[in-house]
Amino acid sequence: MSQLNTFATKPHYPVLDGLRGVAALVVVAFHILEAHASSHVTQIINHGYLAVDFFFLLSGFVIGYAYDDRWQKLTIGGFFKRRLYRLQPMVIMGMIIGAACFYYSDSTLFPFIHTVPVWRVLLVMLIGFTLIPIPVSMDIRGWQEMHPLDGPGWSLFFEYLANIAYALGLRKASKPVLALLTGLAAGVLLHYLLTCKTGDITGGWSVTAEQLRVGFTRVAFPFMGGLLLSRTVKPTDFKNSFLWCSLLLVLVLALPRFGGTQHFWINGLYEALVIISVFPLIVYLGASGDIDGPVTSKVSKFLGDLSYPLYITHYGFIYIYTGWVSNRPGVSFNIALPYALLTFFGSVIVAYLCLKYYDEPIRAWLNRRRA
Repeated sequence: MSQLNTFATKPHYPVLDGLRGVAALVVVAFHILEAHASSHVTQIINHGYLAVDFFFLLSGFVIGYAYDDRWQKLTIGGFFKRRLYRLQPMVIMGMIIGAACFYYSDSTLFPFIHTVPVWRVLLVMLIGFTLIPIPVSMDIRGWQEMHPLDGPGWSLFFEYLANIAYALGLRKASKPVLALLTGLAAGVLLHYLLTCKTGDITGGWSVTAEQLRVGFTRVAFPFMGGLLLSRTVKPTDFKNSFLWCSLLLVLVLALPRFGGTQHFWINGLYEALVIISVFPLIVYLGASGDIDGPVTSKVSKFLGDLSYPLYITHYGFIYIYTGWVSNRPGVSFNIALPYALLTFFGSVIVAYLCLKYYDEPIRAWLNRRRA
């Protein structure tokens, strides 16, 4: 029998699964509203991009919980296969959807899309299947993304790098060593946020020195912090944790920009405090709670199951919506609201269909093949 099937599945933290879904919904809303913002200062759901940093921390926590005590039987190859089976099918689907949506985003914001030949789109899609970043010279959209058919693919690229670092070294690190590394990463994150020219942690999606620095800075502390959290804290008993953690998570993601355009460091300090302090608190409280009642249980499970497919497939529709808004300068949100709602709920429906009719069957088939 394959090693992939010799491990009993550990119980999930149902609240954490639900919180991942809440964060994914915030990301979709953030990207829709971003099309109407003139700058980061005026953006509604201003800190929605921090959901990615929450995902990284949650990933570190879950990876540590799921695998730290299994390495007597688990090989590095077996670990990588398990992670690929979990993540890669939806990476491929996200790229396919992005390619299918590509020409529909032709607009004043993306004025050269209609000049891109189909063969080039297909080439970028095939490269995207592997999550290998493409250089700026191969960009086909104009935003210099490492994955121009599915922008969020950048975070999956760094997620894979974090998983590789865990398998090759971090899993062996003692608590003091991991605490030291996590503290250093927190210092790097704080320094960047207090000194960067924008006062925020947005970035990481281009193959340039500056953007790669942002990407590594974003993933280092949250992932190691989540891993350290899984090894050091003992969950308690926190009542109504899904409700309170969801409210706290939405609050910190939705608060307006701090410091305006004159004091960027104030906003940077806020984001550092959220990533370094508030997100670990939310994960700890989420791990300390259980689902109260059948309705909350169903909602949490639905959001948890939906979270990854929604995150990795929605951006093709965001490109189209953003292009639609750019073709109508000054369009009010009231006029755009029906199209915004269509984009939001359409993304949810597509993600759910992908989950039920593609992702779950594919992963079940892959696991059967290894039996």
